[in-house]
Amino acid sequence: MTEQTAADIFGPVTARPPLDPELAPAEEVMRGFLPVLSDETLPEARRRVAEGMAGREPDLTAGGRVRVEERQVPGPDGAPELTVLILSPVEDRGAKGGILHIHGGGMILGDRRTGVSAMLPFVAEGSAVVVSVEYRLAPEHPDPAPVEDCYAGLVWLAKNAEELGVDPGRLLVVGTSAGGGLAAGTALLARDRAFPRLSHQVLICPMLDDRFRTHSSRMLDGEGTWDRNSNLYGWTALLGERRGGPDVSPYAAPARAEDLGGLPRTYIDTGSVEVFRDEILTYARRLSEAGVSVDLHMWGGGFHGFDGIAAQAAVSRASVATREEFIRRALEA
Repeated sequence: MTEQTAADIFGPVTARPPLDPELAPAEEVMRGFLPVLSDETLPEARRRVAEGMAGREPDLTAGGRVRVEERQVPGPDGAPELTVLILSPVEDRGAKGGILHIHGGGMILGDRRTGVSAMLPFVAEGSAVVVSVEYRLAPEHPDPAPVEDCYAGLVWLAKNAEELGVDPGRLLVVGTSAGGGLAAGTALLARDRAFPRLSHQVLICPMLDDRFRTHSSRMLDGEGTWDRNSNLYGWTALLGERRGGPDVSPYAAPARAEDLGGLPRTYIDTGSVEVFRDEILTYARRLSEAGVSVDLHMWGGGFHGFDGIAAQAAVSRASVATREEFIRRALEA
């Protein structure tokens, strides 16, 4: 993989909006949590993420209201089986919505438990079953392995809806960051392969475009939780020398999709101080132009992942409440 930095390729940084005052201290603390990403530092980055979670894992049983299970399920044709984490309500209240959860981590970090606690309220309330998929990570497993794994997890969820107590008419795909990009790619695959039919996609600060053409993709260097250098490494890990060129699939980089018609109702959000901002705004506009119902939220002063890192800030609480309200309505539809 390239040893060039974003500065070598893209030149000087562009202007950025200010951080929300409540978020600025958290952003300062998070700087340097990950080393500057490279093939040499990736094992250390993965170790730090794993250690950062040690002792902080939430109670996935939600005090006994949620059943936690892991299974091996079929992967893509010719690929290994997948491990999925299944969260289901202990108290059965009838057919529930099904959520395929796809974790973040820049295509290179994380696992099936990363971020899944955000889905716990819907399971504990009895309105959802969550299947969180352990997709293979780049660079060891480049495109199309991650998105095909996610699609295989969705197919398994749909085909086993009756056993899981899931209404097949209420299938959602939810992803954060790289998981948001994979969720968008999975939704495109489901549309183009005509199975299964998704009712909603929830794309939380999604990673959508490998081309670095936007203002925001160049505006952070050494700031925030995911700057342009991290983004360059993540996309290159996934795509190799194809990154930025003409031979990248829209399932890997959904911003490249020419046709966004026929996709499910969409929730999509971003902070104003993150590299993905402009590609998110463009994707939301293009979805709307294609006839898709879109709920778009840009949170002023928010950095990447702000509402999980600085959860008590007012803008974080507003962001989480807005997203949870959308998901609850989707599960009841």
